[in-house]
Amino acid sequence: MPIICQTDTSTPQLGIEGEMTIYTVAQLYAELAPFLERASALAIDLSQVTEIDGAGVQLLMLAKRETLCTGVTLQLRGHSPAVLEVFELCDLAGTLGRP
Repeated sequence: MPIICQTDTSTPQLGIEGEMTIYTVAQLYAELAPFLERASALAIDLSQVTEIDGAGVQLLMLAKRETLCTGVTLQLRGHSPAVLEVFELCDLAGTLGRP
């Protein structure tokens, strides 16, 4: 399972492992969506992301948009080198945040 969940704190901590690519985002979204709907705060650890493409970036932007609409606080943490590279390439540090 590519999403690891820790709910032993007040803010659910999700960790994405492996690829965030066109081949995996549908499954990742299916696993992520319930947390976007019911949490008041959510943290996503990206330190174990090994590859990310445009579809992975779109998934993160969708999560950000959905949480803004529902009032959920979303934190992206522990950006892996692959995530940092794509964020810098796409100039997304201001939109999706720096670690």
